[in-house]
Amino acid sequence: MIERIVAILFPVFFIPLLGYLVARRRQPDLTQTNRLIADVFVPALVFGALADRDFEIYAYRWLALAMLLLTIGCGLVGLVFAKGLGVRARVLVPPMMFSNSVNLGVPVAMLAFGAHALQPAIVLFLISSLLHYSFGLWLLDRDARIAGMWRVPSLLAMCAGLVVSLAGIEVWQPAVQALRMLGDICIPLMLFALGVRMTDISFAGWGVGVLVGLVRPAAGMAIAWGVARLLGLAGFETGLLVIYGALPPAVMNYIFAERYDAEPDRVASVVLIGNLLAILVLPAALYFSLV
Repeated sequence: MIERIVAILFPVFFIPLLGYLVARRRQPDLTQTNRLIADVFVPALVFGALADRDFEIYAYRWLALAMLLLTIGCGLVGLVFAKGLGVRARVLVPPMMFSNSVNLGVPVAMLAFGAHALQPAIVLFLISSLLHYSFGLWLLDRDARIAGMWRVPSLLAMCAGLVVSLAGIEVWQPAVQALRMLGDICIPLMLFALGVRMTDISFAGWGVGVLVGLVRPAAGMAIAWGVARLLGLAGFETGLLVIYGALPPAVMNYIFAERYDAEPDRVASVVLIGNLLAILVLPAALYFSLV
């Protein structure tokens, strides 16, 4: 079991480490690459998964609800945690709610459970993204224009994929295959870009970062297990949900905190330390999910 866990996690941590080391030495500008990831590769991954003829969204309805409850539960824990530490909710709640569901979640899910985990992993990512671009932005800025979320390419791809799936439209399979190939580019490139981006994040306010980095996955795994039992999810879906509950905060939390002036230095520390602690947390989540 230990050997299997190491085999699963090695690519997930080696590629970001390589990105970090390359960035420290060469300082590459990945601005356009990150834009391509957000505007082309992730939408292709999402639409390709949802438009596949084998995708049946109704089969994942309880998993989607479980992800919704998991995210809300983590947010409530974050709210209590923020009050206890005397930190503003808009600073601490988003990193507690919104995890690295695409950069780490999708690769870990596929490495752990195989290619058939892609579709449910995408469903979990979409639930998280919908909440992040709606409630998450509202939490940071009550005047934020939530309507702008529908201009996000990955969400547009989600809507198009859902329409195709629900309407029973059969997309030309070579086109689906082309989108899958673009999606295959996406996953390692996201991991590499994650490592590069870590060079821009500081350890300022590391104390809160360590606490969140430990409390978030612990609470997330506990809530995921409870929600899975409540909704009667099967073993595979329970394991997948527990893994997503253990994921560290998304880098997007730092980007949004900087945009809306929500103590970005503190949020950056939470994100960085949370992702570093994932080296210790994810093996435990995988062990629980695979036994």
